[in-house]
Amino acid sequence: MRERGVNRVVMAVRDLEAGRAYFESLLGCTFQHADDDEAARFGVQILMSWDGGIELVAPIEGRDSHVQKILDERGEGLIGVVWAVADADASRNAAAELGHPSIFTIDYDQAKIDDALQGRFSRYYEHVIAPGGPLGDMQVLIGEFDSPVD
Repeated sequence: MRERGVNRVVMAVRDLEAGRAYFESLLGCTFQHADDDEAARFGVQILMSWDGGIELVAPIEGRDSHVQKILDERGEGLIGVVWAVADADASRNAAAELGHPSIFTIDYDQAKIDDALQGRFSRYYEHVIAPGGPLGDMQVLIGEFDSPVD
C-alpha cells in the first residue's frame, strides 16, 4: 500500500542521543539509525522513528552542514516536512512550475532500503524541494513510500 499525506516531520537537534531520549520519553516512540553515505555527505547523522513519524537530524561534529547553520540561526526544532504522494515526479514537476525546483533526489534500491531503513519499504523515492513562498523556509520533501506488501 502506498502512503499519502504527511510521512514524517524533520527535527534538528544538537545532540542526536539527547533528542532520541527526549522524543522517546515525550511520545513513547522508538528510533533506529538511518545513517548512510548520503547523510554523511551532507554532514548529518539521522535517527528515524517510523512509529512516531519523526526524523531527527544532527550535525556531525567538525563537518560543514546545512543543519548546523539552521541550529546556529534558529536553534533546535522543526525544520522540515516529508509528504507522501502518489507520483513523486508529478509533484516535483508541479513544485518546479510553482517556483520550487528539486534540489536533490533520493532513490534507494532494495538493498539500501533493507540496510538504512530496516526493510520497511519496497520503494523509497523522494525529492527535496527548494523552500520559499507558501512553503516558508522549511525543507519540504515529497516522495513515494511503498510498503513491502505492495
